[in-house]
Amino acid sequence: MDVKDYRAEAAVFFCKATNANCKSLSFRRFARASEAIRFAVEELAPRALASCSLEVDEQHFFGREIRPLYDSPDYPLRRRPAKLHSRRA
Repeated sequence: MDVKDYRAEAAVFFCKATNANCKSLSFRRFARASEAIRFAVEELAPRALASCSLEVDEQHFFGREIRPLYDSPDYPLRRRPAKLHSRRA
């Protein structure tokens, strides 16, 4: 599945906790789906990315479905050099 519109508003739901017992979710809204995807891949810890969800219009992406959106040739933003976020992959 791919994002229909990388310019659409989006939201990311994620857990900041570093252990497996996440008791509350954090929420962040973005003006564009491309920015939300970049945040999830480049800023979240690997465990948080694995358990987060992305909502774009009526589409929902969970955990491992998000990284392929970032790696897609259709992704419109410049990517951070791989070595700067490779620990998050």
